[in-house]
Amino acid sequence: MKAIQISQFGSNDVLKYTELDKPELNSGEVLVKNKAAGVNPIDWKTCSGGGAAPFIGELPFVPGWEFAGTIEAVADDVTEFSVGDEVFGLIRFPEAAGCFAEYIAAPADQISLRPEGLPVEAAAGLGLAGLTAWQALFDKGHLQASQQVVILAGAGGVGHLAIQLAKWMGARVATTASAKNHEFLKSLGADLVIDYHNDKITDHIDNVDLVIDGMGGEIGIEALNCVKPGGTLVTLPSVTKDEVIAAGKAMKVKVEPIRVEANSEQLDRLAGLYADRKLALQLADTYPIEKVGDAFDASRSGRTQGKLVLTV
Repeated sequence: MKAIQISQFGSNDVLKYTELDKPELNSGEVLVKNKAAGVNPIDWKTCSGGGAAPFIGELPFVPGWEFAGTIEAVADDVTEFSVGDEVFGLIRFPEAAGCFAEYIAAPADQISLRPEGLPVEAAAGLGLAGLTAWQALFDKGHLQASQQVVILAGAGGVGHLAIQLAKWMGARVATTASAKNHEFLKSLGADLVIDYHNDKITDHIDNVDLVIDGMGGEIGIEALNCVKPGGTLVTLPSVTKDEVIAAGKAMKVKVEPIRVEANSEQLDRLAGLYADRKLALQLADTYPIEKVGDAFDASRSGRTQGKLVLTV
């Protein structure tokens, strides 16, 4: 099979489009002929030696944690899936999963059936961002109907899904974005959009129940001033989580870090919402898998609106 592989950490020049053996199935796994794979900041961060690099074991390494494809074989002990099933998922995170490849050995308990109403490219980009948004809002943030939530970086992969999920729950949603993305975010249901280039969030918002911090660092720390007593800030970037947690402790605001976890039941919920047209995934762009370096460059720019996906 063809795959993207790295043998050392570095910039885009370490990404090699190469020929590898198909993965062999272990118990509890299915063999998936891959059609598309999502690209996330964690992918290029890991390939450069940061991100999830401490968890992936020895090099060489095939990047990628989310995919959509067709089952070609199942292990003897797998009964919930059959050959020919269309599936998608986020698998093995943060350990090596090998989704930037033509074939994937996927744990059956971490994947979900892809409904007809969920296109392949959207399914490939839904796992990591969708589960992150769901778990940040509901598992960590315990968001309820009629509460107020602020979502920092609303135009990104996680942010634009979090806006829609919060509105689905019945919350009031404020978000931050550059001016060019304001109409897009209002179309997703955002009640208030703040231009983070020109306005301070604390001039517009206070006393909110929950902040989803997709920025981290000084921006996340500033947003602590918006949280009401007893409220929560969920911070996504791992590199700045300790400083945001420390600032929250000093201000007596609860800060929850998050590392997304594979969850097939939550994937089912996200797929159902998409199929029912209650959730939309914005595709910023798609790239053939051999152009993964271009996708990484687009992700690094921080200017994409929605998700980036590789087609296999």
